[in-house]
Amino acid sequence: MSSSENSSASSVPSVADILAIAAHRDDAEQTCGGTLLKMAALGHRTAILDLTRGEMGTRGTAADREREAAEAARILKVSWRGALDIPDGRVENTWENRLQVAGIIRVLRPRVVILPYWQGRHPDHYTCSTLGYEACFLAGLAKLDLSAVRADSLSINVGPTDSWPPTTGHSPHRPFKIIYATLYFDIRPTFVVDISEHFQARFEALMAYKSQYSDQQAGAGLFPKHAEIRTRLETMARFYGLLAGVTYAEPFLQKEVGLADDLTAIPVASI
Repeated sequence: MSSSENSSASSVPSVADILAIAAHRDDAEQTCGGTLLKMAALGHRTAILDLTRGEMGTRGTAADREREAAEAARILKVSWRGALDIPDGRVENTWENRLQVAGIIRVLRPRVVILPYWQGRHPDHYTCSTLGYEACFLAGLAKLDLSAVRADSLSINVGPTDSWPPTTGHSPHRPFKIIYATLYFDIRPTFVVDISEHFQARFEALMAYKSQYSDQQAGAGLFPKHAEIRTRLETMARFYGLLAGVTYAEPFLQKEVGLADDLTAIPVASI
């Protein structure tokens, strides 16, 4: 990798330390909302990019989802949240879509990007994973031309809008770390994040999507009843917490081999 493609070589300050990229509004709340809350509590600036605006959802409208996403972002204490206008139900790994996401990465300059796991039931989710990874790579190319990115392709829920589109003044940037949220795929995670202190707020952020999770006739056979949602979320969080000896946790996977400097400081008991 040349120095011009290495994000560490850039002196441009970042807008967000951690960026979660999700296919739909409410995906990040479900898979890594507690982690985003914990990172914000530690003083890190967090951000969420939703690729679609939710117009194909069985319940509610895109306008409903936008209002609810803004409220969820407030609860999660994110510094920035935006949504692209990639068609809901048709997230495709095209050059144009990669450019849009690469532009966001150059504007926000995150050190860590959270993506969905690259397998799953919903095509939008696993396509988001591949699309996000390739956009992270492209964002670090010095000669990448972002002049084709449309100014009206981004809807902002939280944070400033004056840095979009990234046609000028945004130098190459490549995140240092990419991790994958694995909550809804049956695979053993590489690590989990203890969200015991943030589980309740994470639940409240998801419940901000009243159009999705209140009891109603539309989608009754697809959505759990409101009274069951907390039990389901708590059961999953307790399961992953049990793996690491904490109350509640969220699971993640990294492709890289982990590095330990001190064997006596490795957390989680073996016996």
